[in-house]
Amino acid sequence: MRAYIIKRLLLIPVTLLGILIINFAIIQFAPGGPVEYILAKYQGMNTDSKAQFTSTPSAGASKSSSTYQGARGVPQDLVDELNKQFGFDKPWYTRFYKMVKDYARFDFGKSYYQDKTVLELIGERLPVSISLGLWSTLLIYLISIPLGVKKALKDGSNFDLTTTLVLTIGSAIPVFLFAVFLIVFLAGGTYLQWFPLRGLTSDNFESLTLFAKIKDYFWHITLPVISISIGGFAGLTMLTKNSFLDEISKPYVVTARAKGLSEKAILYKHIFKNAMLIIIAGFPSVLIKMLFTGSVLIEVVFSLNGIGLLGYEAIMTRDYPVIFGTLYIFALLGLVLKLISDITYFLVDPRINFEKI
Repeated sequence: MRAYIIKRLLLIPVTLLGILIINFAIIQFAPGGPVEYILAKYQGMNTDSKAQFTSTPSAGASKSSSTYQGARGVPQDLVDELNKQFGFDKPWYTRFYKMVKDYARFDFGKSYYQDKTVLELIGERLPVSISLGLWSTLLIYLISIPLGVKKALKDGSNFDLTTTLVLTIGSAIPVFLFAVFLIVFLAGGTYLQWFPLRGLTSDNFESLTLFAKIKDYFWHITLPVISISIGGFAGLTMLTKNSFLDEISKPYVVTARAKGLSEKAILYKHIFKNAMLIIIAGFPSVLIKMLFTGSVLIEVVFSLNGIGLLGYEAIMTRDYPVIFGTLYIFALLGLVLKLISDITYFLVDPRINFEKI
């Protein structure tokens, strides 16, 4: 296992380099850039509907072969100054080499539009996304695993069929639609006002006592966590059920019953350990999904300043340092979580040999 961990750790920087290459290459072909965005703002235009982009210097092309049509009438000195300010006056390979060297030291640079470093922005927003991801993942596991076990034990019953229908409907509901539904009915919409409409804490949070702060925090995060979790119950519940059904039908269970062991002892001393392996292995994917997949919509709907919203805003404004920085952190976090999952897999069942992988 030690050799496997070392191999995986050595693969992390190689994987991150590959991700940087792909992301940087995509940017070269993406229309528009921060220079064009600023020029469009300078001219008072809507960059989505009025500004027409072609391949530009900020995307890595040469100035002689590319033009920004919306920049006609803008002083060339301003365009040249912006290109120099953002470093687009240098060749793409020079910029890429500098980026790789800086990223190796976790120096992601500064945002183009905010007087803060990328690490400062990520540090401010990451706790919000982690809160959403961890609590929603915990909620999904606390509900899905017991429910999946009960469905396996009552396979084919009315309980099994009814819960399957409910889970299917829940997984089919879009996250943002369910969030709006909760706001309308429970957060000061047309009906009840049991929960706050926006934010992760109240305005007077700093003046509250410790117990009041904890209560205020969970009061604010309840609806976002429920919203982001709604689509995750079905997959894990059915995975748990199928895993337990597969183990229940194996010969060792028949042998255990023949020896006179109780169903409870068979379930928790024999079946549970083997059936949980595949569920544990899926933990990183569930956490990553909760952290990044649905977080952007939830953060927008509930006005939560998380890292998902940060990345979305950076893409819309062509804030390349923030885009690359958030993608880099996402990738690194995913790789680390996958390694932790494999280690947990081994701790649960030492018979697993990762050395052959």
